[in-house]
Parts: sequence; structure tokens; C-alpha cells
Amino acid sequence: MEPAKDISVLFARTLPDEAATAALAQDLASFLRPGDVLALWGDLGAGKTSFARALITRLSAEAEDVPSPTFTLVQTYPGQVGETNEPVELWHFDLYRLTAPEQAYDLAIEEAFQDGISLIEWPVRLGYLLPAKRLDLNLTLTEKAGQRRAEIAGNEVWHRRLAPLMTGEA
Repeated sequence: MEPAKDISVLFARTLPDEAATAALAQDLASFLRPGDVLALWGDLGAGKTSFARALITRLSAEAEDVPSPTFTLVQTYPGQVGETNEPVELWHFDLYRLTAPEQAYDLAIEEAFQDGISLIEWPVRLGYLLPAKRLDLNLTLTEKAGQRRAEIAGNEVWHRRLAPLMTGEA
């Protein structure tokens, strides 16, 4: 799947270990709002679930255990965002087993996109249903064991919103 035309790489970071991946997720969580969609790209073992787990844990006081939604396809968690702790539903999708984009409707993906914060592993499975105004996180393994490279891409709105995070460019 090709990225939307107005999406460009905002910044990239080298993540030397899982703790650095979690730190990036926790930093990014502070900038999220209801209706945001994060597309998590990367091969098996690239750290998508670890990233999602850290982000959900940061936004949800009740999410003590954040399992991978590999078999359930979606997990939801109550969360809070912003300075006023606005309540928001956190949606964690693992779409690896979908065979057609339309199957996502059975997972209430429209509701998630409208009012929640959606973290989507295997976003390529959504095809034409993948929103253009999303934030892309592409995780790739490097040659050094345990190390990853994270590229964050989004449109101009995301560029302005995430400007404070860009000072940590690698």
C-alpha cells in the first residue's frame, strides 16, 4: 500500500532496545486526541505490539495487562488524553488475519475512527479503508540485535502537532 500523497516522514529515531521503543510510544501518547489513527507498519517481530502496549499503558490507568489482539483481532481500553484527562476509548487492532478490508466493519472500525484512538497493526489489510489523515509508524529491525529504526510520517497537521518531538531526530 502506498502512503497517502500528503504524508511525509516527520522524523526518524534509532531505538536501541525495547525500553527506547516504549519511551517513544509514551512520548507520542501525549500528543494524541480522539479520532486519531496510528498505522503501525513493520515485519513480524519489529516491535509493533510492544509500541502499542506502551502507548496504551501510558493512556489507560486500567490497562495493567495489554495482550496482543492477534486472536481477538481487537482489544479496547478506557483511556484519558489531554490536560483535562478527556475520556477516550483506545482501540488496538491486529488485522493480520483479515482477508478483505470489509471484514474490519465487523470489528466496529468506523466507531473507532470516529471517537477513539486507533492503533492498527497490519494496516495494509485495510486497503481503501485506511484513513489518509493518519499517523504512520514504520518500525524496521537493524543489523544490530534488538535495535530498531522508527520512522514517523504524517500530513501537515501532524507535522505541527508533533513539532516538539522532532527535536530528538536521529
